[in-house]
Formats: sequence, structure tokens, C-alpha cells
Amino acid sequence: MSGLDWFILIAYFFVMIGIGIWSYRRVGSADEYFTTGGKMPWWLAGVSHHMSGYSAAVFVAYAAVAYTNGFTLYVWWAVPVSIAVFVGAIWIAPRWARLREHYRVGSPMEYLATRYNVPTQQLMAWCGVLLKIFDVGAKWAAIAIILQVFTGLPLPVGILLSGGVSLIYSTIGGLWADALTDFAQFIIQLVAGIAMFVIVLAKLGGIDAIGGIWAKLPPNHSHLFDGPYTFWFVVAYLLIDFLSYNGGTWNLAQRYLASPNGTEARKAAILSGFLYLLWPLILFFPMWAAPIFFPHLAKPDQSYALMARTFLPPGLVGLVLAGMFSHTMAMTTSDANAISSVVTRDILPRLSARTRNLSPRGALVAARTTTLVFVLLTMLVAVEQNAFGGVLGLLITWFGALVGPISIAMLFGLLPAFRHSGPAAAIVSLVGGVVTFALDKYAFHVSTAATVGLPVLVSLILYTVIGWFSRGRALKPEVARMMEALSQDVPPPADVYTTTGRG
Repeated sequence: MSGLDWFILIAYFFVMIGIGIWSYRRVGSADEYFTTGGKMPWWLAGVSHHMSGYSAAVFVAYAAVAYTNGFTLYVWWAVPVSIAVFVGAIWIAPRWARLREHYRVGSPMEYLATRYNVPTQQLMAWCGVLLKIFDVGAKWAAIAIILQVFTGLPLPVGILLSGGVSLIYSTIGGLWADALTDFAQFIIQLVAGIAMFVIVLAKLGGIDAIGGIWAKLPPNHSHLFDGPYTFWFVVAYLLIDFLSYNGGTWNLAQRYLASPNGTEARKAAILSGFLYLLWPLILFFPMWAAPIFFPHLAKPDQSYALMARTFLPPGLVGLVLAGMFSHTMAMTTSDANAISSVVTRDILPRLSARTRNLSPRGALVAARTTTLVFVLLTMLVAVEQNAFGGVLGLLITWFGALVGPISIAMLFGLLPAFRHSGPAAAIVSLVGGVVTFALDKYAFHVSTAATVGLPVLVSLILYTVIGWFSRGRALKPEVARMMEALSQDVPPPADVYTTTGRG
């Protein structure tokens, strides 16, 4: 990289830290740290939801899929995500905002103590925290791989650099810092992505190359489904994406919780869905074209970074690298905030009586401390990522397969149609999904589609069937009130404000 590239990258880091310091002044309580006090405008929540939904793994693991299998990456990843978010805009996103309106929750797990019971909440909270440690660790490893290609820095150094900067602004600024840096990073990656798209298009001969590259690539690269990314794999991921992008990935639920009301949360989801549908067509194009310029790459996960380093002039290399950083830092810092909210509001009060009645200042200190610890643990996983199957193994196999079982009870528990699915349904569905994953991966060695899809399918069936057999039992009054409250933006009567299990 040139001196100009280094200047741009270093300036990017300082801007992110500056936003964190500015946000620090806006955060005076744990509620503002975790949900901005419900003051986040829909356009900021929508952009932040989009930016927090994918990381530099797109430029590493997904770039390898684009290099090897072609257009199926868009069909497998972008289309199901956009559909999932659009559907969630109708039924799920508004309910998250109403939870904060009616029940004053500050974490995605907090309402589960009322919806099910405390043991169910604790089981799901602990499982989710452990899973996210591995997921976020994969994101740090991905950006370190890219940094190594550009600069030659060893992977541990790259992990410490990107993780350290994120640690500063996410720890001090909370969700305001995450959302505002997400917006700044969105502008950066927009400029960087368009620049990369235009330059690669020019190298290929102009605008006609948009459709013409497929004739220069292997025939399978234009297929909708290719290799392990079959129709059934896409169907499985559509269900997983519905769960993940509507709140099963906790940091995405935080964006809806931070919205003023259900209507604003719905608008945020619609904006995010359109961004997922349209932006990847520009972002992925250089990845699809990579085999034309670099045939027979030994490491396809380095294809996008090699193209940027080869074709971009000084200055733009640093900008594109900053754009790659922006995705990772947007996702990982928002993950850290969400995990911190769960640990601070849901787990610690059950472990220690001293944390149940903290002062506003004490709660804020606890929030920042848990954010710090979480980020450090994820950086440790990133350093040891090869022990878990590398970046793609962590993302697709581990996270993809396990996020569903952990999310079924949390997401479907918001819907009146599943109101009779109680604690037994939630626990059995989670355990059944995890056991299915273990059997698929270590006993039967089934296909990737089955490894990813079967755990969530088993969980969904168990949750639904147990709820159906429980339909004759009387519904707990607090659950009935919750189902009614989540169907409207208008605040319900005062007696709805029941405890959510924090104390």
C-alpha cells in the first residue's frame, strides 16, 4: 500500500474513534447505551441494520464462493436475506419496538422471563452468548486475512488492530456510537464499492461486460444453484435468515428496539431489505469477474483483495480497505452491544444479587465492562479460528446451523399464533436442534444443506407440535397481555407494565 492508502486507513480509524468519543457524551444511562432510549430515527436504524448484517467475511469467505461458484452467491445469500427482512417488516420488526414501548426492555432476551420463565431465558441467553463469541471471532479473522493480503501484517496483529479500534468506540459510546459509525461506514463502503465496480467494468471493456462476463467464465458460474448451494440449501437458509435478520442475531433486534415505535421499526426494516436486494449486485460484481483476471487461484478467499491491490490507484486501495473494515466493525461492535445488554440485564442479575439494583452509573459501568470482556474473548477465538474450520466453517456451519435452534422460541414467541408454545416447547426445541446439529456433523456427516437446515427444522417442528398439544391449557394472564400489547403501538393500560424478570 502507498503512503496515501495508509493515511486514508489511519484517518478512517481516527474518525471511528472520534464518533465514539462524541457519542460518549450522549450516553448517560444503560437504557441509552443499549437502545438509545428509543430515539433512533428509522433511516439510521435501517442503514445500521443493513451494515450490521454482514462483515468483511463477505470479502473473504463469500468472495471464495463467488470465485468458485459464481452467481449462486447472490441467489443463496442476498435474495433470501432481503425476503426475510421484508417479511419480518410485517410481523416481527414492529413487535421489537413495542416491547421497549410497553415493557421497557433493553435486551432481546429480557422479555423471555415473562413470555416463558427465567430458566428458559437463562438457557437461551447463555447459548446465544457462547455462539456469538465464535461468530464474531470469525469476523475478526476475516478482516485480518484481508489486511494481511494488503499489508503483509501477521493475522494476530490484524486482529488486534481492528479489534482494538472497535473496542474503544463501542465500549464508550454504546448503540449511538455503533449506529452513527454504521452510517459513516455506509457512506465509505458505498464510495469504495462503486469505485471498485466502475474500475473492474472499465477493465472488462465497459458497461456491456455486465452481461458479457458470464460467457468468459465457466458455465456453472451463471447457474442459480451450484455445488453445495442447492435449491434446498437456499430454502434452509431462507428460514435461517428469517430468524437471524429479524432478531435471532441479537444486534439486529437492537436496531428495532431502538426505534421510537412499531411503525418506525417497520420503515427501518423495509429500507434495510431494499439495501440487501440491490447493493450486492454492485458489491459482488468484481468477485464474479475475479476468475477472468486471476484464473486458478490457490486461495480463492484472497481474490477480492488481490483485485483491489492490482487494479486500484493509490488512495482508492486504502478507501476500499476502509470499506471492508467498515462492514466488520459495524457488525462486531453492534454484536458486542447486544451481548453486553443480555449479560448485563439478563444474566448478571441471576448470578449476583449485587447487580440487581445497580445505580444508573453502576449499570453503565457494568455494560461497558461486559462489552470489553466480550470483544477480548472474540479476538481470542479469531486467533485460533483454524481450530474451528476457518472463517467459512465458523460462519456457515457453526453459526448457520445453531442460530436457528436458539432463535425459534425467541422470534416465534412474539407471534400470537404460537402463544401456547410455552417453556417446555422452548427448551425442547433448543435442545433438539443442538442435538441434531451434533449428530449431523459428527455422527452421520450429511451434506452442507442438511447440516445447516435440519437443526432449525427439527427445532421448529418441536416448538410447533408441543405448542399445538398444549393449546387446551389456559394461557398465563401475563402472556395474554403481552400478545395483545405487541399488536399495537398505542401504550396499553398501566397494569401491562409487569416485570420482565430483570430483578
